[in-house]
Amino acid sequence: MTVIAIIPARGGSKRIERKNIKPFAGKPMIAHAIETAKKSQLFDHVIVSTDDGEIRSIANSYGALTPFERPASLSDDHTGTDEVIRHAISMIELELKPHLICALYPCTPLLPEARLIEGYEALADLEIHYSFSVLEYPHPLQRALRRAQKGVNMINPDMLERRTQDLETHYHDAGQFYWGRTKAWLGEEPIFSPLSVPIVCTRVEAVDIDTEEDWALAESLFALTKNA
Repeated sequence: MTVIAIIPARGGSKRIERKNIKPFAGKPMIAHAIETAKKSQLFDHVIVSTDDGEIRSIANSYGALTPFERPASLSDDHTGTDEVIRHAISMIELELKPHLICALYPCTPLLPEARLIEGYEALADLEIHYSFSVLEYPHPLQRALRRAQKGVNMINPDMLERRTQDLETHYHDAGQFYWGRTKAWLGEEPIFSPLSVPIVCTRVEAVDIDTEEDWALAESLFALTKNA
């Protein structure tokens, strides 16, 4: 069974310039994702899908393959990850014949390889199509508020007297990785479905890096975890 990691890393980045290769804790950001994939020892190949020559060169220097160039039509702000992964599969499937694909985002420097392993192991159940990283909402959604013209209203006022520890836990997509069977990716099967397994990450592991403030926080957390 051939297992492939695909790291989607386009050159354009609006909020943090050149985010995918900006130095993070002494290495280009994408290097951390490549190294995490390799440390997991799960993958036959780690492939980077990019439209950018500099990203390609850096990825190669850290041991990733870049066997094709991502077209400009799949490199804008509106292209979804699933489209990028389907394109990548179409470019490698004849030669590599992948069975399982893990879409691993390039800005995941705090993600431990153990989470990738959990995701892989979830697909041991042959009925499962995908597994992906999630985070628990920090506060029960049932106690959410909405702003009104004057003051605030509870969205579910009948939950006012319920103890927070008695309320159901909810999760959201953590945007770190998506494991899937090749047939599921190519068949455009939905990721968020009863045939998917959520892999729960901690807030440190799945810190979101979209602003310079996020970046500084992530570097601080990285330093703390590495020196713990």
